[in-house]
Amino acid sequence: MTRAAAAKGVPFAASPVLAVKLPVWRSRVVLFALFAGFAALAGRALYLQGVSTDFLQKQGESRYARTLELPATRGKITDRDGHVLASSVPVKAIWAIPEDVQDAPREKLRELARLLEMSDQELNKKLDSDRTFVYLKRQVEQDTADKILKLGISGIATRKEYKRFYPEGEVMAHVVGFTNVEDAGQEGMELAFQKSLAGVTGSRRVIKDRLGHIVEDIEAIREPHDGKNLTLSIDSKIQYIAYSQLKAAVEKHNAKAAGAVVLDVQTGEVLALVNMPTYNPNDRAHLTGAQLRNRVLTDTFEPGSTMKPFTVALALETRRVTPNTVVQTAPGKMTIGTATIGDAHPHGPLTVSQIIEKSSNVGTAKLALQMQPQEMWDLFTTVGFGQQPKLGFPGAVAGRVRPYKSWRPIEQATMSYGHGISVSLIQMAHSYMIFARDGDLIPVSFQKMDQPSAGQRVISEKTARDMRAMMESVTGPGGTAPKAQVPGYRVAGKTGTAYKLAGGRYVNKYVASFVGFAPVSNPRIVIAVMVDEPSNGQHYGGDVAAPVFSAIAANALRAMNVAPDSSVTDIIIPAESVKESL
Repeated sequence: MTRAAAAKGVPFAASPVLAVKLPVWRSRVVLFALFAGFAALAGRALYLQGVSTDFLQKQGESRYARTLELPATRGKITDRDGHVLASSVPVKAIWAIPEDVQDAPREKLRELARLLEMSDQELNKKLDSDRTFVYLKRQVEQDTADKILKLGISGIATRKEYKRFYPEGEVMAHVVGFTNVEDAGQEGMELAFQKSLAGVTGSRRVIKDRLGHIVEDIEAIREPHDGKNLTLSIDSKIQYIAYSQLKAAVEKHNAKAAGAVVLDVQTGEVLALVNMPTYNPNDRAHLTGAQLRNRVLTDTFEPGSTMKPFTVALALETRRVTPNTVVQTAPGKMTIGTATIGDAHPHGPLTVSQIIEKSSNVGTAKLALQMQPQEMWDLFTTVGFGQQPKLGFPGAVAGRVRPYKSWRPIEQATMSYGHGISVSLIQMAHSYMIFARDGDLIPVSFQKMDQPSAGQRVISEKTARDMRAMMESVTGPGGTAPKAQVPGYRVAGKTGTAYKLAGGRYVNKYVASFVGFAPVSNPRIVIAVMVDEPSNGQHYGGDVAAPVFSAIAANALRAMNVAPDSSVTDIIIPAESVKESL
């Protein structure tokens, strides 16, 4: 055909076969479209590389850059002598990328489950998650974490964290408290001082590969600041003494619960605080509510006869009576309106001192009814009853003292000897400071103090000294608590035995208590003891709580190197001591 065209004198380019039958404008449109496409690509490239640089950089970093939290070391908690009560030890958190673990050999996964102390089913459930990150177990010991990493399972990694350790275990549990898995305080001083103990976490930017391994450090954003150490007022030696004696009393009397607190008279510092039942903060797997309750601060009870010294002190302070004023308590009963109150044993005429010594309800009530309700209410609230304690300790309760304007005569009478009013054990211990400190009251502190706080005058020095003499007679042969005596030391205090309320009515269950101080010549410690529902044949405060006071005081005074103030070394306790009136 080409030859034919050439023979006819037609050029090759003008061959009819090669002739373009499309319109010219169509090729121009195609050319324009190609040009526009290249222009769009150039514009997009300019936009991405110029205008959107920051956005794209962030998107890229989100796929390989991570901000790591740098945990701060939680501050230590120590007792007043520097003995460690709580410290942080380094541990590991075991985490996984579920997608990367799926193809791991079954035998390695079984070994992993064993090291994590979980069943195969539990481990599989965690790894079946559709999340990109999952914790397998927190606070794993370092040697266990090392064994897990040696398994070489793809997608399994560790993270540094801290676990709280409590060397004193259950002895200090209710004072120190504990932290949770995130190292945040949950109870006790761990909670009360969470902010200062925790410190401030830091952070840094790193580059990680898909397996979570750090391949490059980018920058430190914020340095961590470790928590501050906390020095408590607690004396470990006295704390253990109180713990062991209270535990023995609970076992001996088959009691439901108990509490004890020891205060330093000179500074107001809490030297010991113990509750029964208690728990081990290092192992809380089976912790119950009964074990967790800090009864010394959170539980209230009717104090019974331990309230009588305040009624008598007010009568002395207002000069209505003297220690030698005689009050007729015969026949051992007293009717007020339609109600009758009585003593455990009829006594006849008693001096005011003997009212305390013998614990006469009738004598105390007769003194109370000589006073205005507001006078009693003012004294009760001044020493802290019915007021929220300012202790800096979580959970401390106010107790209950009803407004004086609503008091009926029978209510005024019963409150004078500790019924119809509710207090906590820490409130009782604190209130007795006015008798031990010559009439003034200083704040209670759980932190070690360099110097005591200023006191508030509540009663006169003379009234306080008169009350000390009366309360010392309580621990004598004719009082309700000879079992509170301490060889070599003069001690003073008051017993309490109160019925318990259940469903708004008094039932045949008791709270036995004793609050006292020693040595009487120069008081150094106040000790309050409460035993809830003793049920082994004895329930009076003089039989149940007073011996605990004696044992704690004897050992604590020696531990504090307090000089004896009595020549008595062998104390003979009568077989039958006087029982306080309920």
